[in-house]
Amino acid sequence: MGNKSEKKFTEIPRDLYLLEQFFKDRVGLGTSFDLGQRKLVILKKEVQLYYVNGLCDTEFIIQLIKELVNLNERERPTKNIFEIVQNRLVHESVEIVKTIDEMTDQVLSGLLAIVVEGEQSALIVDVRSYPGRQPEEPDTEKVVRGSRDGYVENLIVNTALTRRRIRDENLRFEIFKVGERSKTDIAVGYIKDVANPQLIETIRKEISSIDIDGISMADKTIEEYLLKQGYNPYPLVRYTERADVGAIHLLEGHVLIFIDTSPSVMITPATYFHHVQHAEEYRQSPAVGTFVRWTRFLGIWASLFLLPLWFLFVIEPSLLPENLAYIGPNKESDIPLIIQLLIADLGIEFLRIAAIHTPTPLSTAMGLIAAVLVGQIAVDVGLFHSEVILYVSIAAIGTFSTPSYELSVANKIFRMALLVAVALFKVPGLIVGCTVYFLYLISLRPLNAPYMWPLLPFSPKAFIHVLIRRPVPGSILRPSIVHPRNRFRQPENKP
Repeated sequence: MGNKSEKKFTEIPRDLYLLEQFFKDRVGLGTSFDLGQRKLVILKKEVQLYYVNGLCDTEFIIQLIKELVNLNERERPTKNIFEIVQNRLVHESVEIVKTIDEMTDQVLSGLLAIVVEGEQSALIVDVRSYPGRQPEEPDTEKVVRGSRDGYVENLIVNTALTRRRIRDENLRFEIFKVGERSKTDIAVGYIKDVANPQLIETIRKEISSIDIDGISMADKTIEEYLLKQGYNPYPLVRYTERADVGAIHLLEGHVLIFIDTSPSVMITPATYFHHVQHAEEYRQSPAVGTFVRWTRFLGIWASLFLLPLWFLFVIEPSLLPENLAYIGPNKESDIPLIIQLLIADLGIEFLRIAAIHTPTPLSTAMGLIAAVLVGQIAVDVGLFHSEVILYVSIAAIGTFSTPSYELSVANKIFRMALLVAVALFKVPGLIVGCTVYFLYLISLRPLNAPYMWPLLPFSPKAFIHVLIRRPVPGSILRPSIVHPRNRFRQPENKP
């Protein structure tokens, strides 16, 4: 009986009583308080409206109901009621669906479904008004000078913010639904005559092949399916919450993935050096941008290698030149230095996690507790050497100066592994550890793009762009890593 019932309702039934029973039995009409239904009699025919409270704009629905009710005074009864209703829908987005599954999906997505007695089609009107915040500057990508709008949890708003910056007829946003139960909207954005068609097709296939009940964690779930990340800690796509960053990557030939309910947009393909760039560099003059970039590079280097190098010099003082002989603790401690370093490094991680979970009014008090009670007293009682606190703090500042949060955490994991290697094998541990680290990064090829490009494979011009923030008028070519269809960002022959 169940199979017959499913076959019976593949098409929208002409008898609206059967449609109402379907919504009661399968969708929860009458049980779920937020699922709404309105019955009208228009020109002696029953018309039903289905919608979800909270996802719709009530004013739109009221206006549409007024237009439909007024048909009883303006029109005469006729057989073409469906066409008359369709022509009176004062909305710019109206579509017709034929199956009950399509109708149900659209209603649960926040659209309004209108059905007419005796017709096997439904009119779908886009009256969505999703709850959410207004565009504001992202906390993780702030700039001194620049736009203050950013992506939010609404897919429509995010695509609109992007199209506002790129008013090109070749800009495309392809929509997909992922999740058997969540039916989450995903949009793939690209510029048709710039982006690599093979990359677009690969992303299409991977997204279409995702088979899961829901993707409540949105972008991260899609990344794990798209790139088969496994237990690799390094980010294989770049995330951004800034609309200007997303737009500039589209112009370079990248493909963007927008996921409803997520304010982060995925940029593909992405290399290691994409994660060390920041919008602030392009909101200042090229000289200042280059200075900021090099300062950030220094911080990233410190977050990776400062602690292992200092620890190596402490356990191997013979490696130090005479004028640097002061480096290292002056007195012995009962706690091995490697234990002190690991405890202090994990302590910084505890503070970071605590800062995320601590309400804003209490965060200042937590900082004072960490600095005075924990840090100073730990040194006074002999748990830590003062130099340990100093170098761990510098490494932590370098971690926080890394633009990509995902990259900073991955670098911290490698730093701790490198500390253990130095503790066990000293100089060979540092050399072999760094070699394995670089070989691992070189082996990564997210979406068939070399992760360490333009360092390996080496591209001199592109590598200069990484080291030096070039003036925009001098940036004529798009990066070759995306294999753009049109390599030139500016006209070849200028008047």
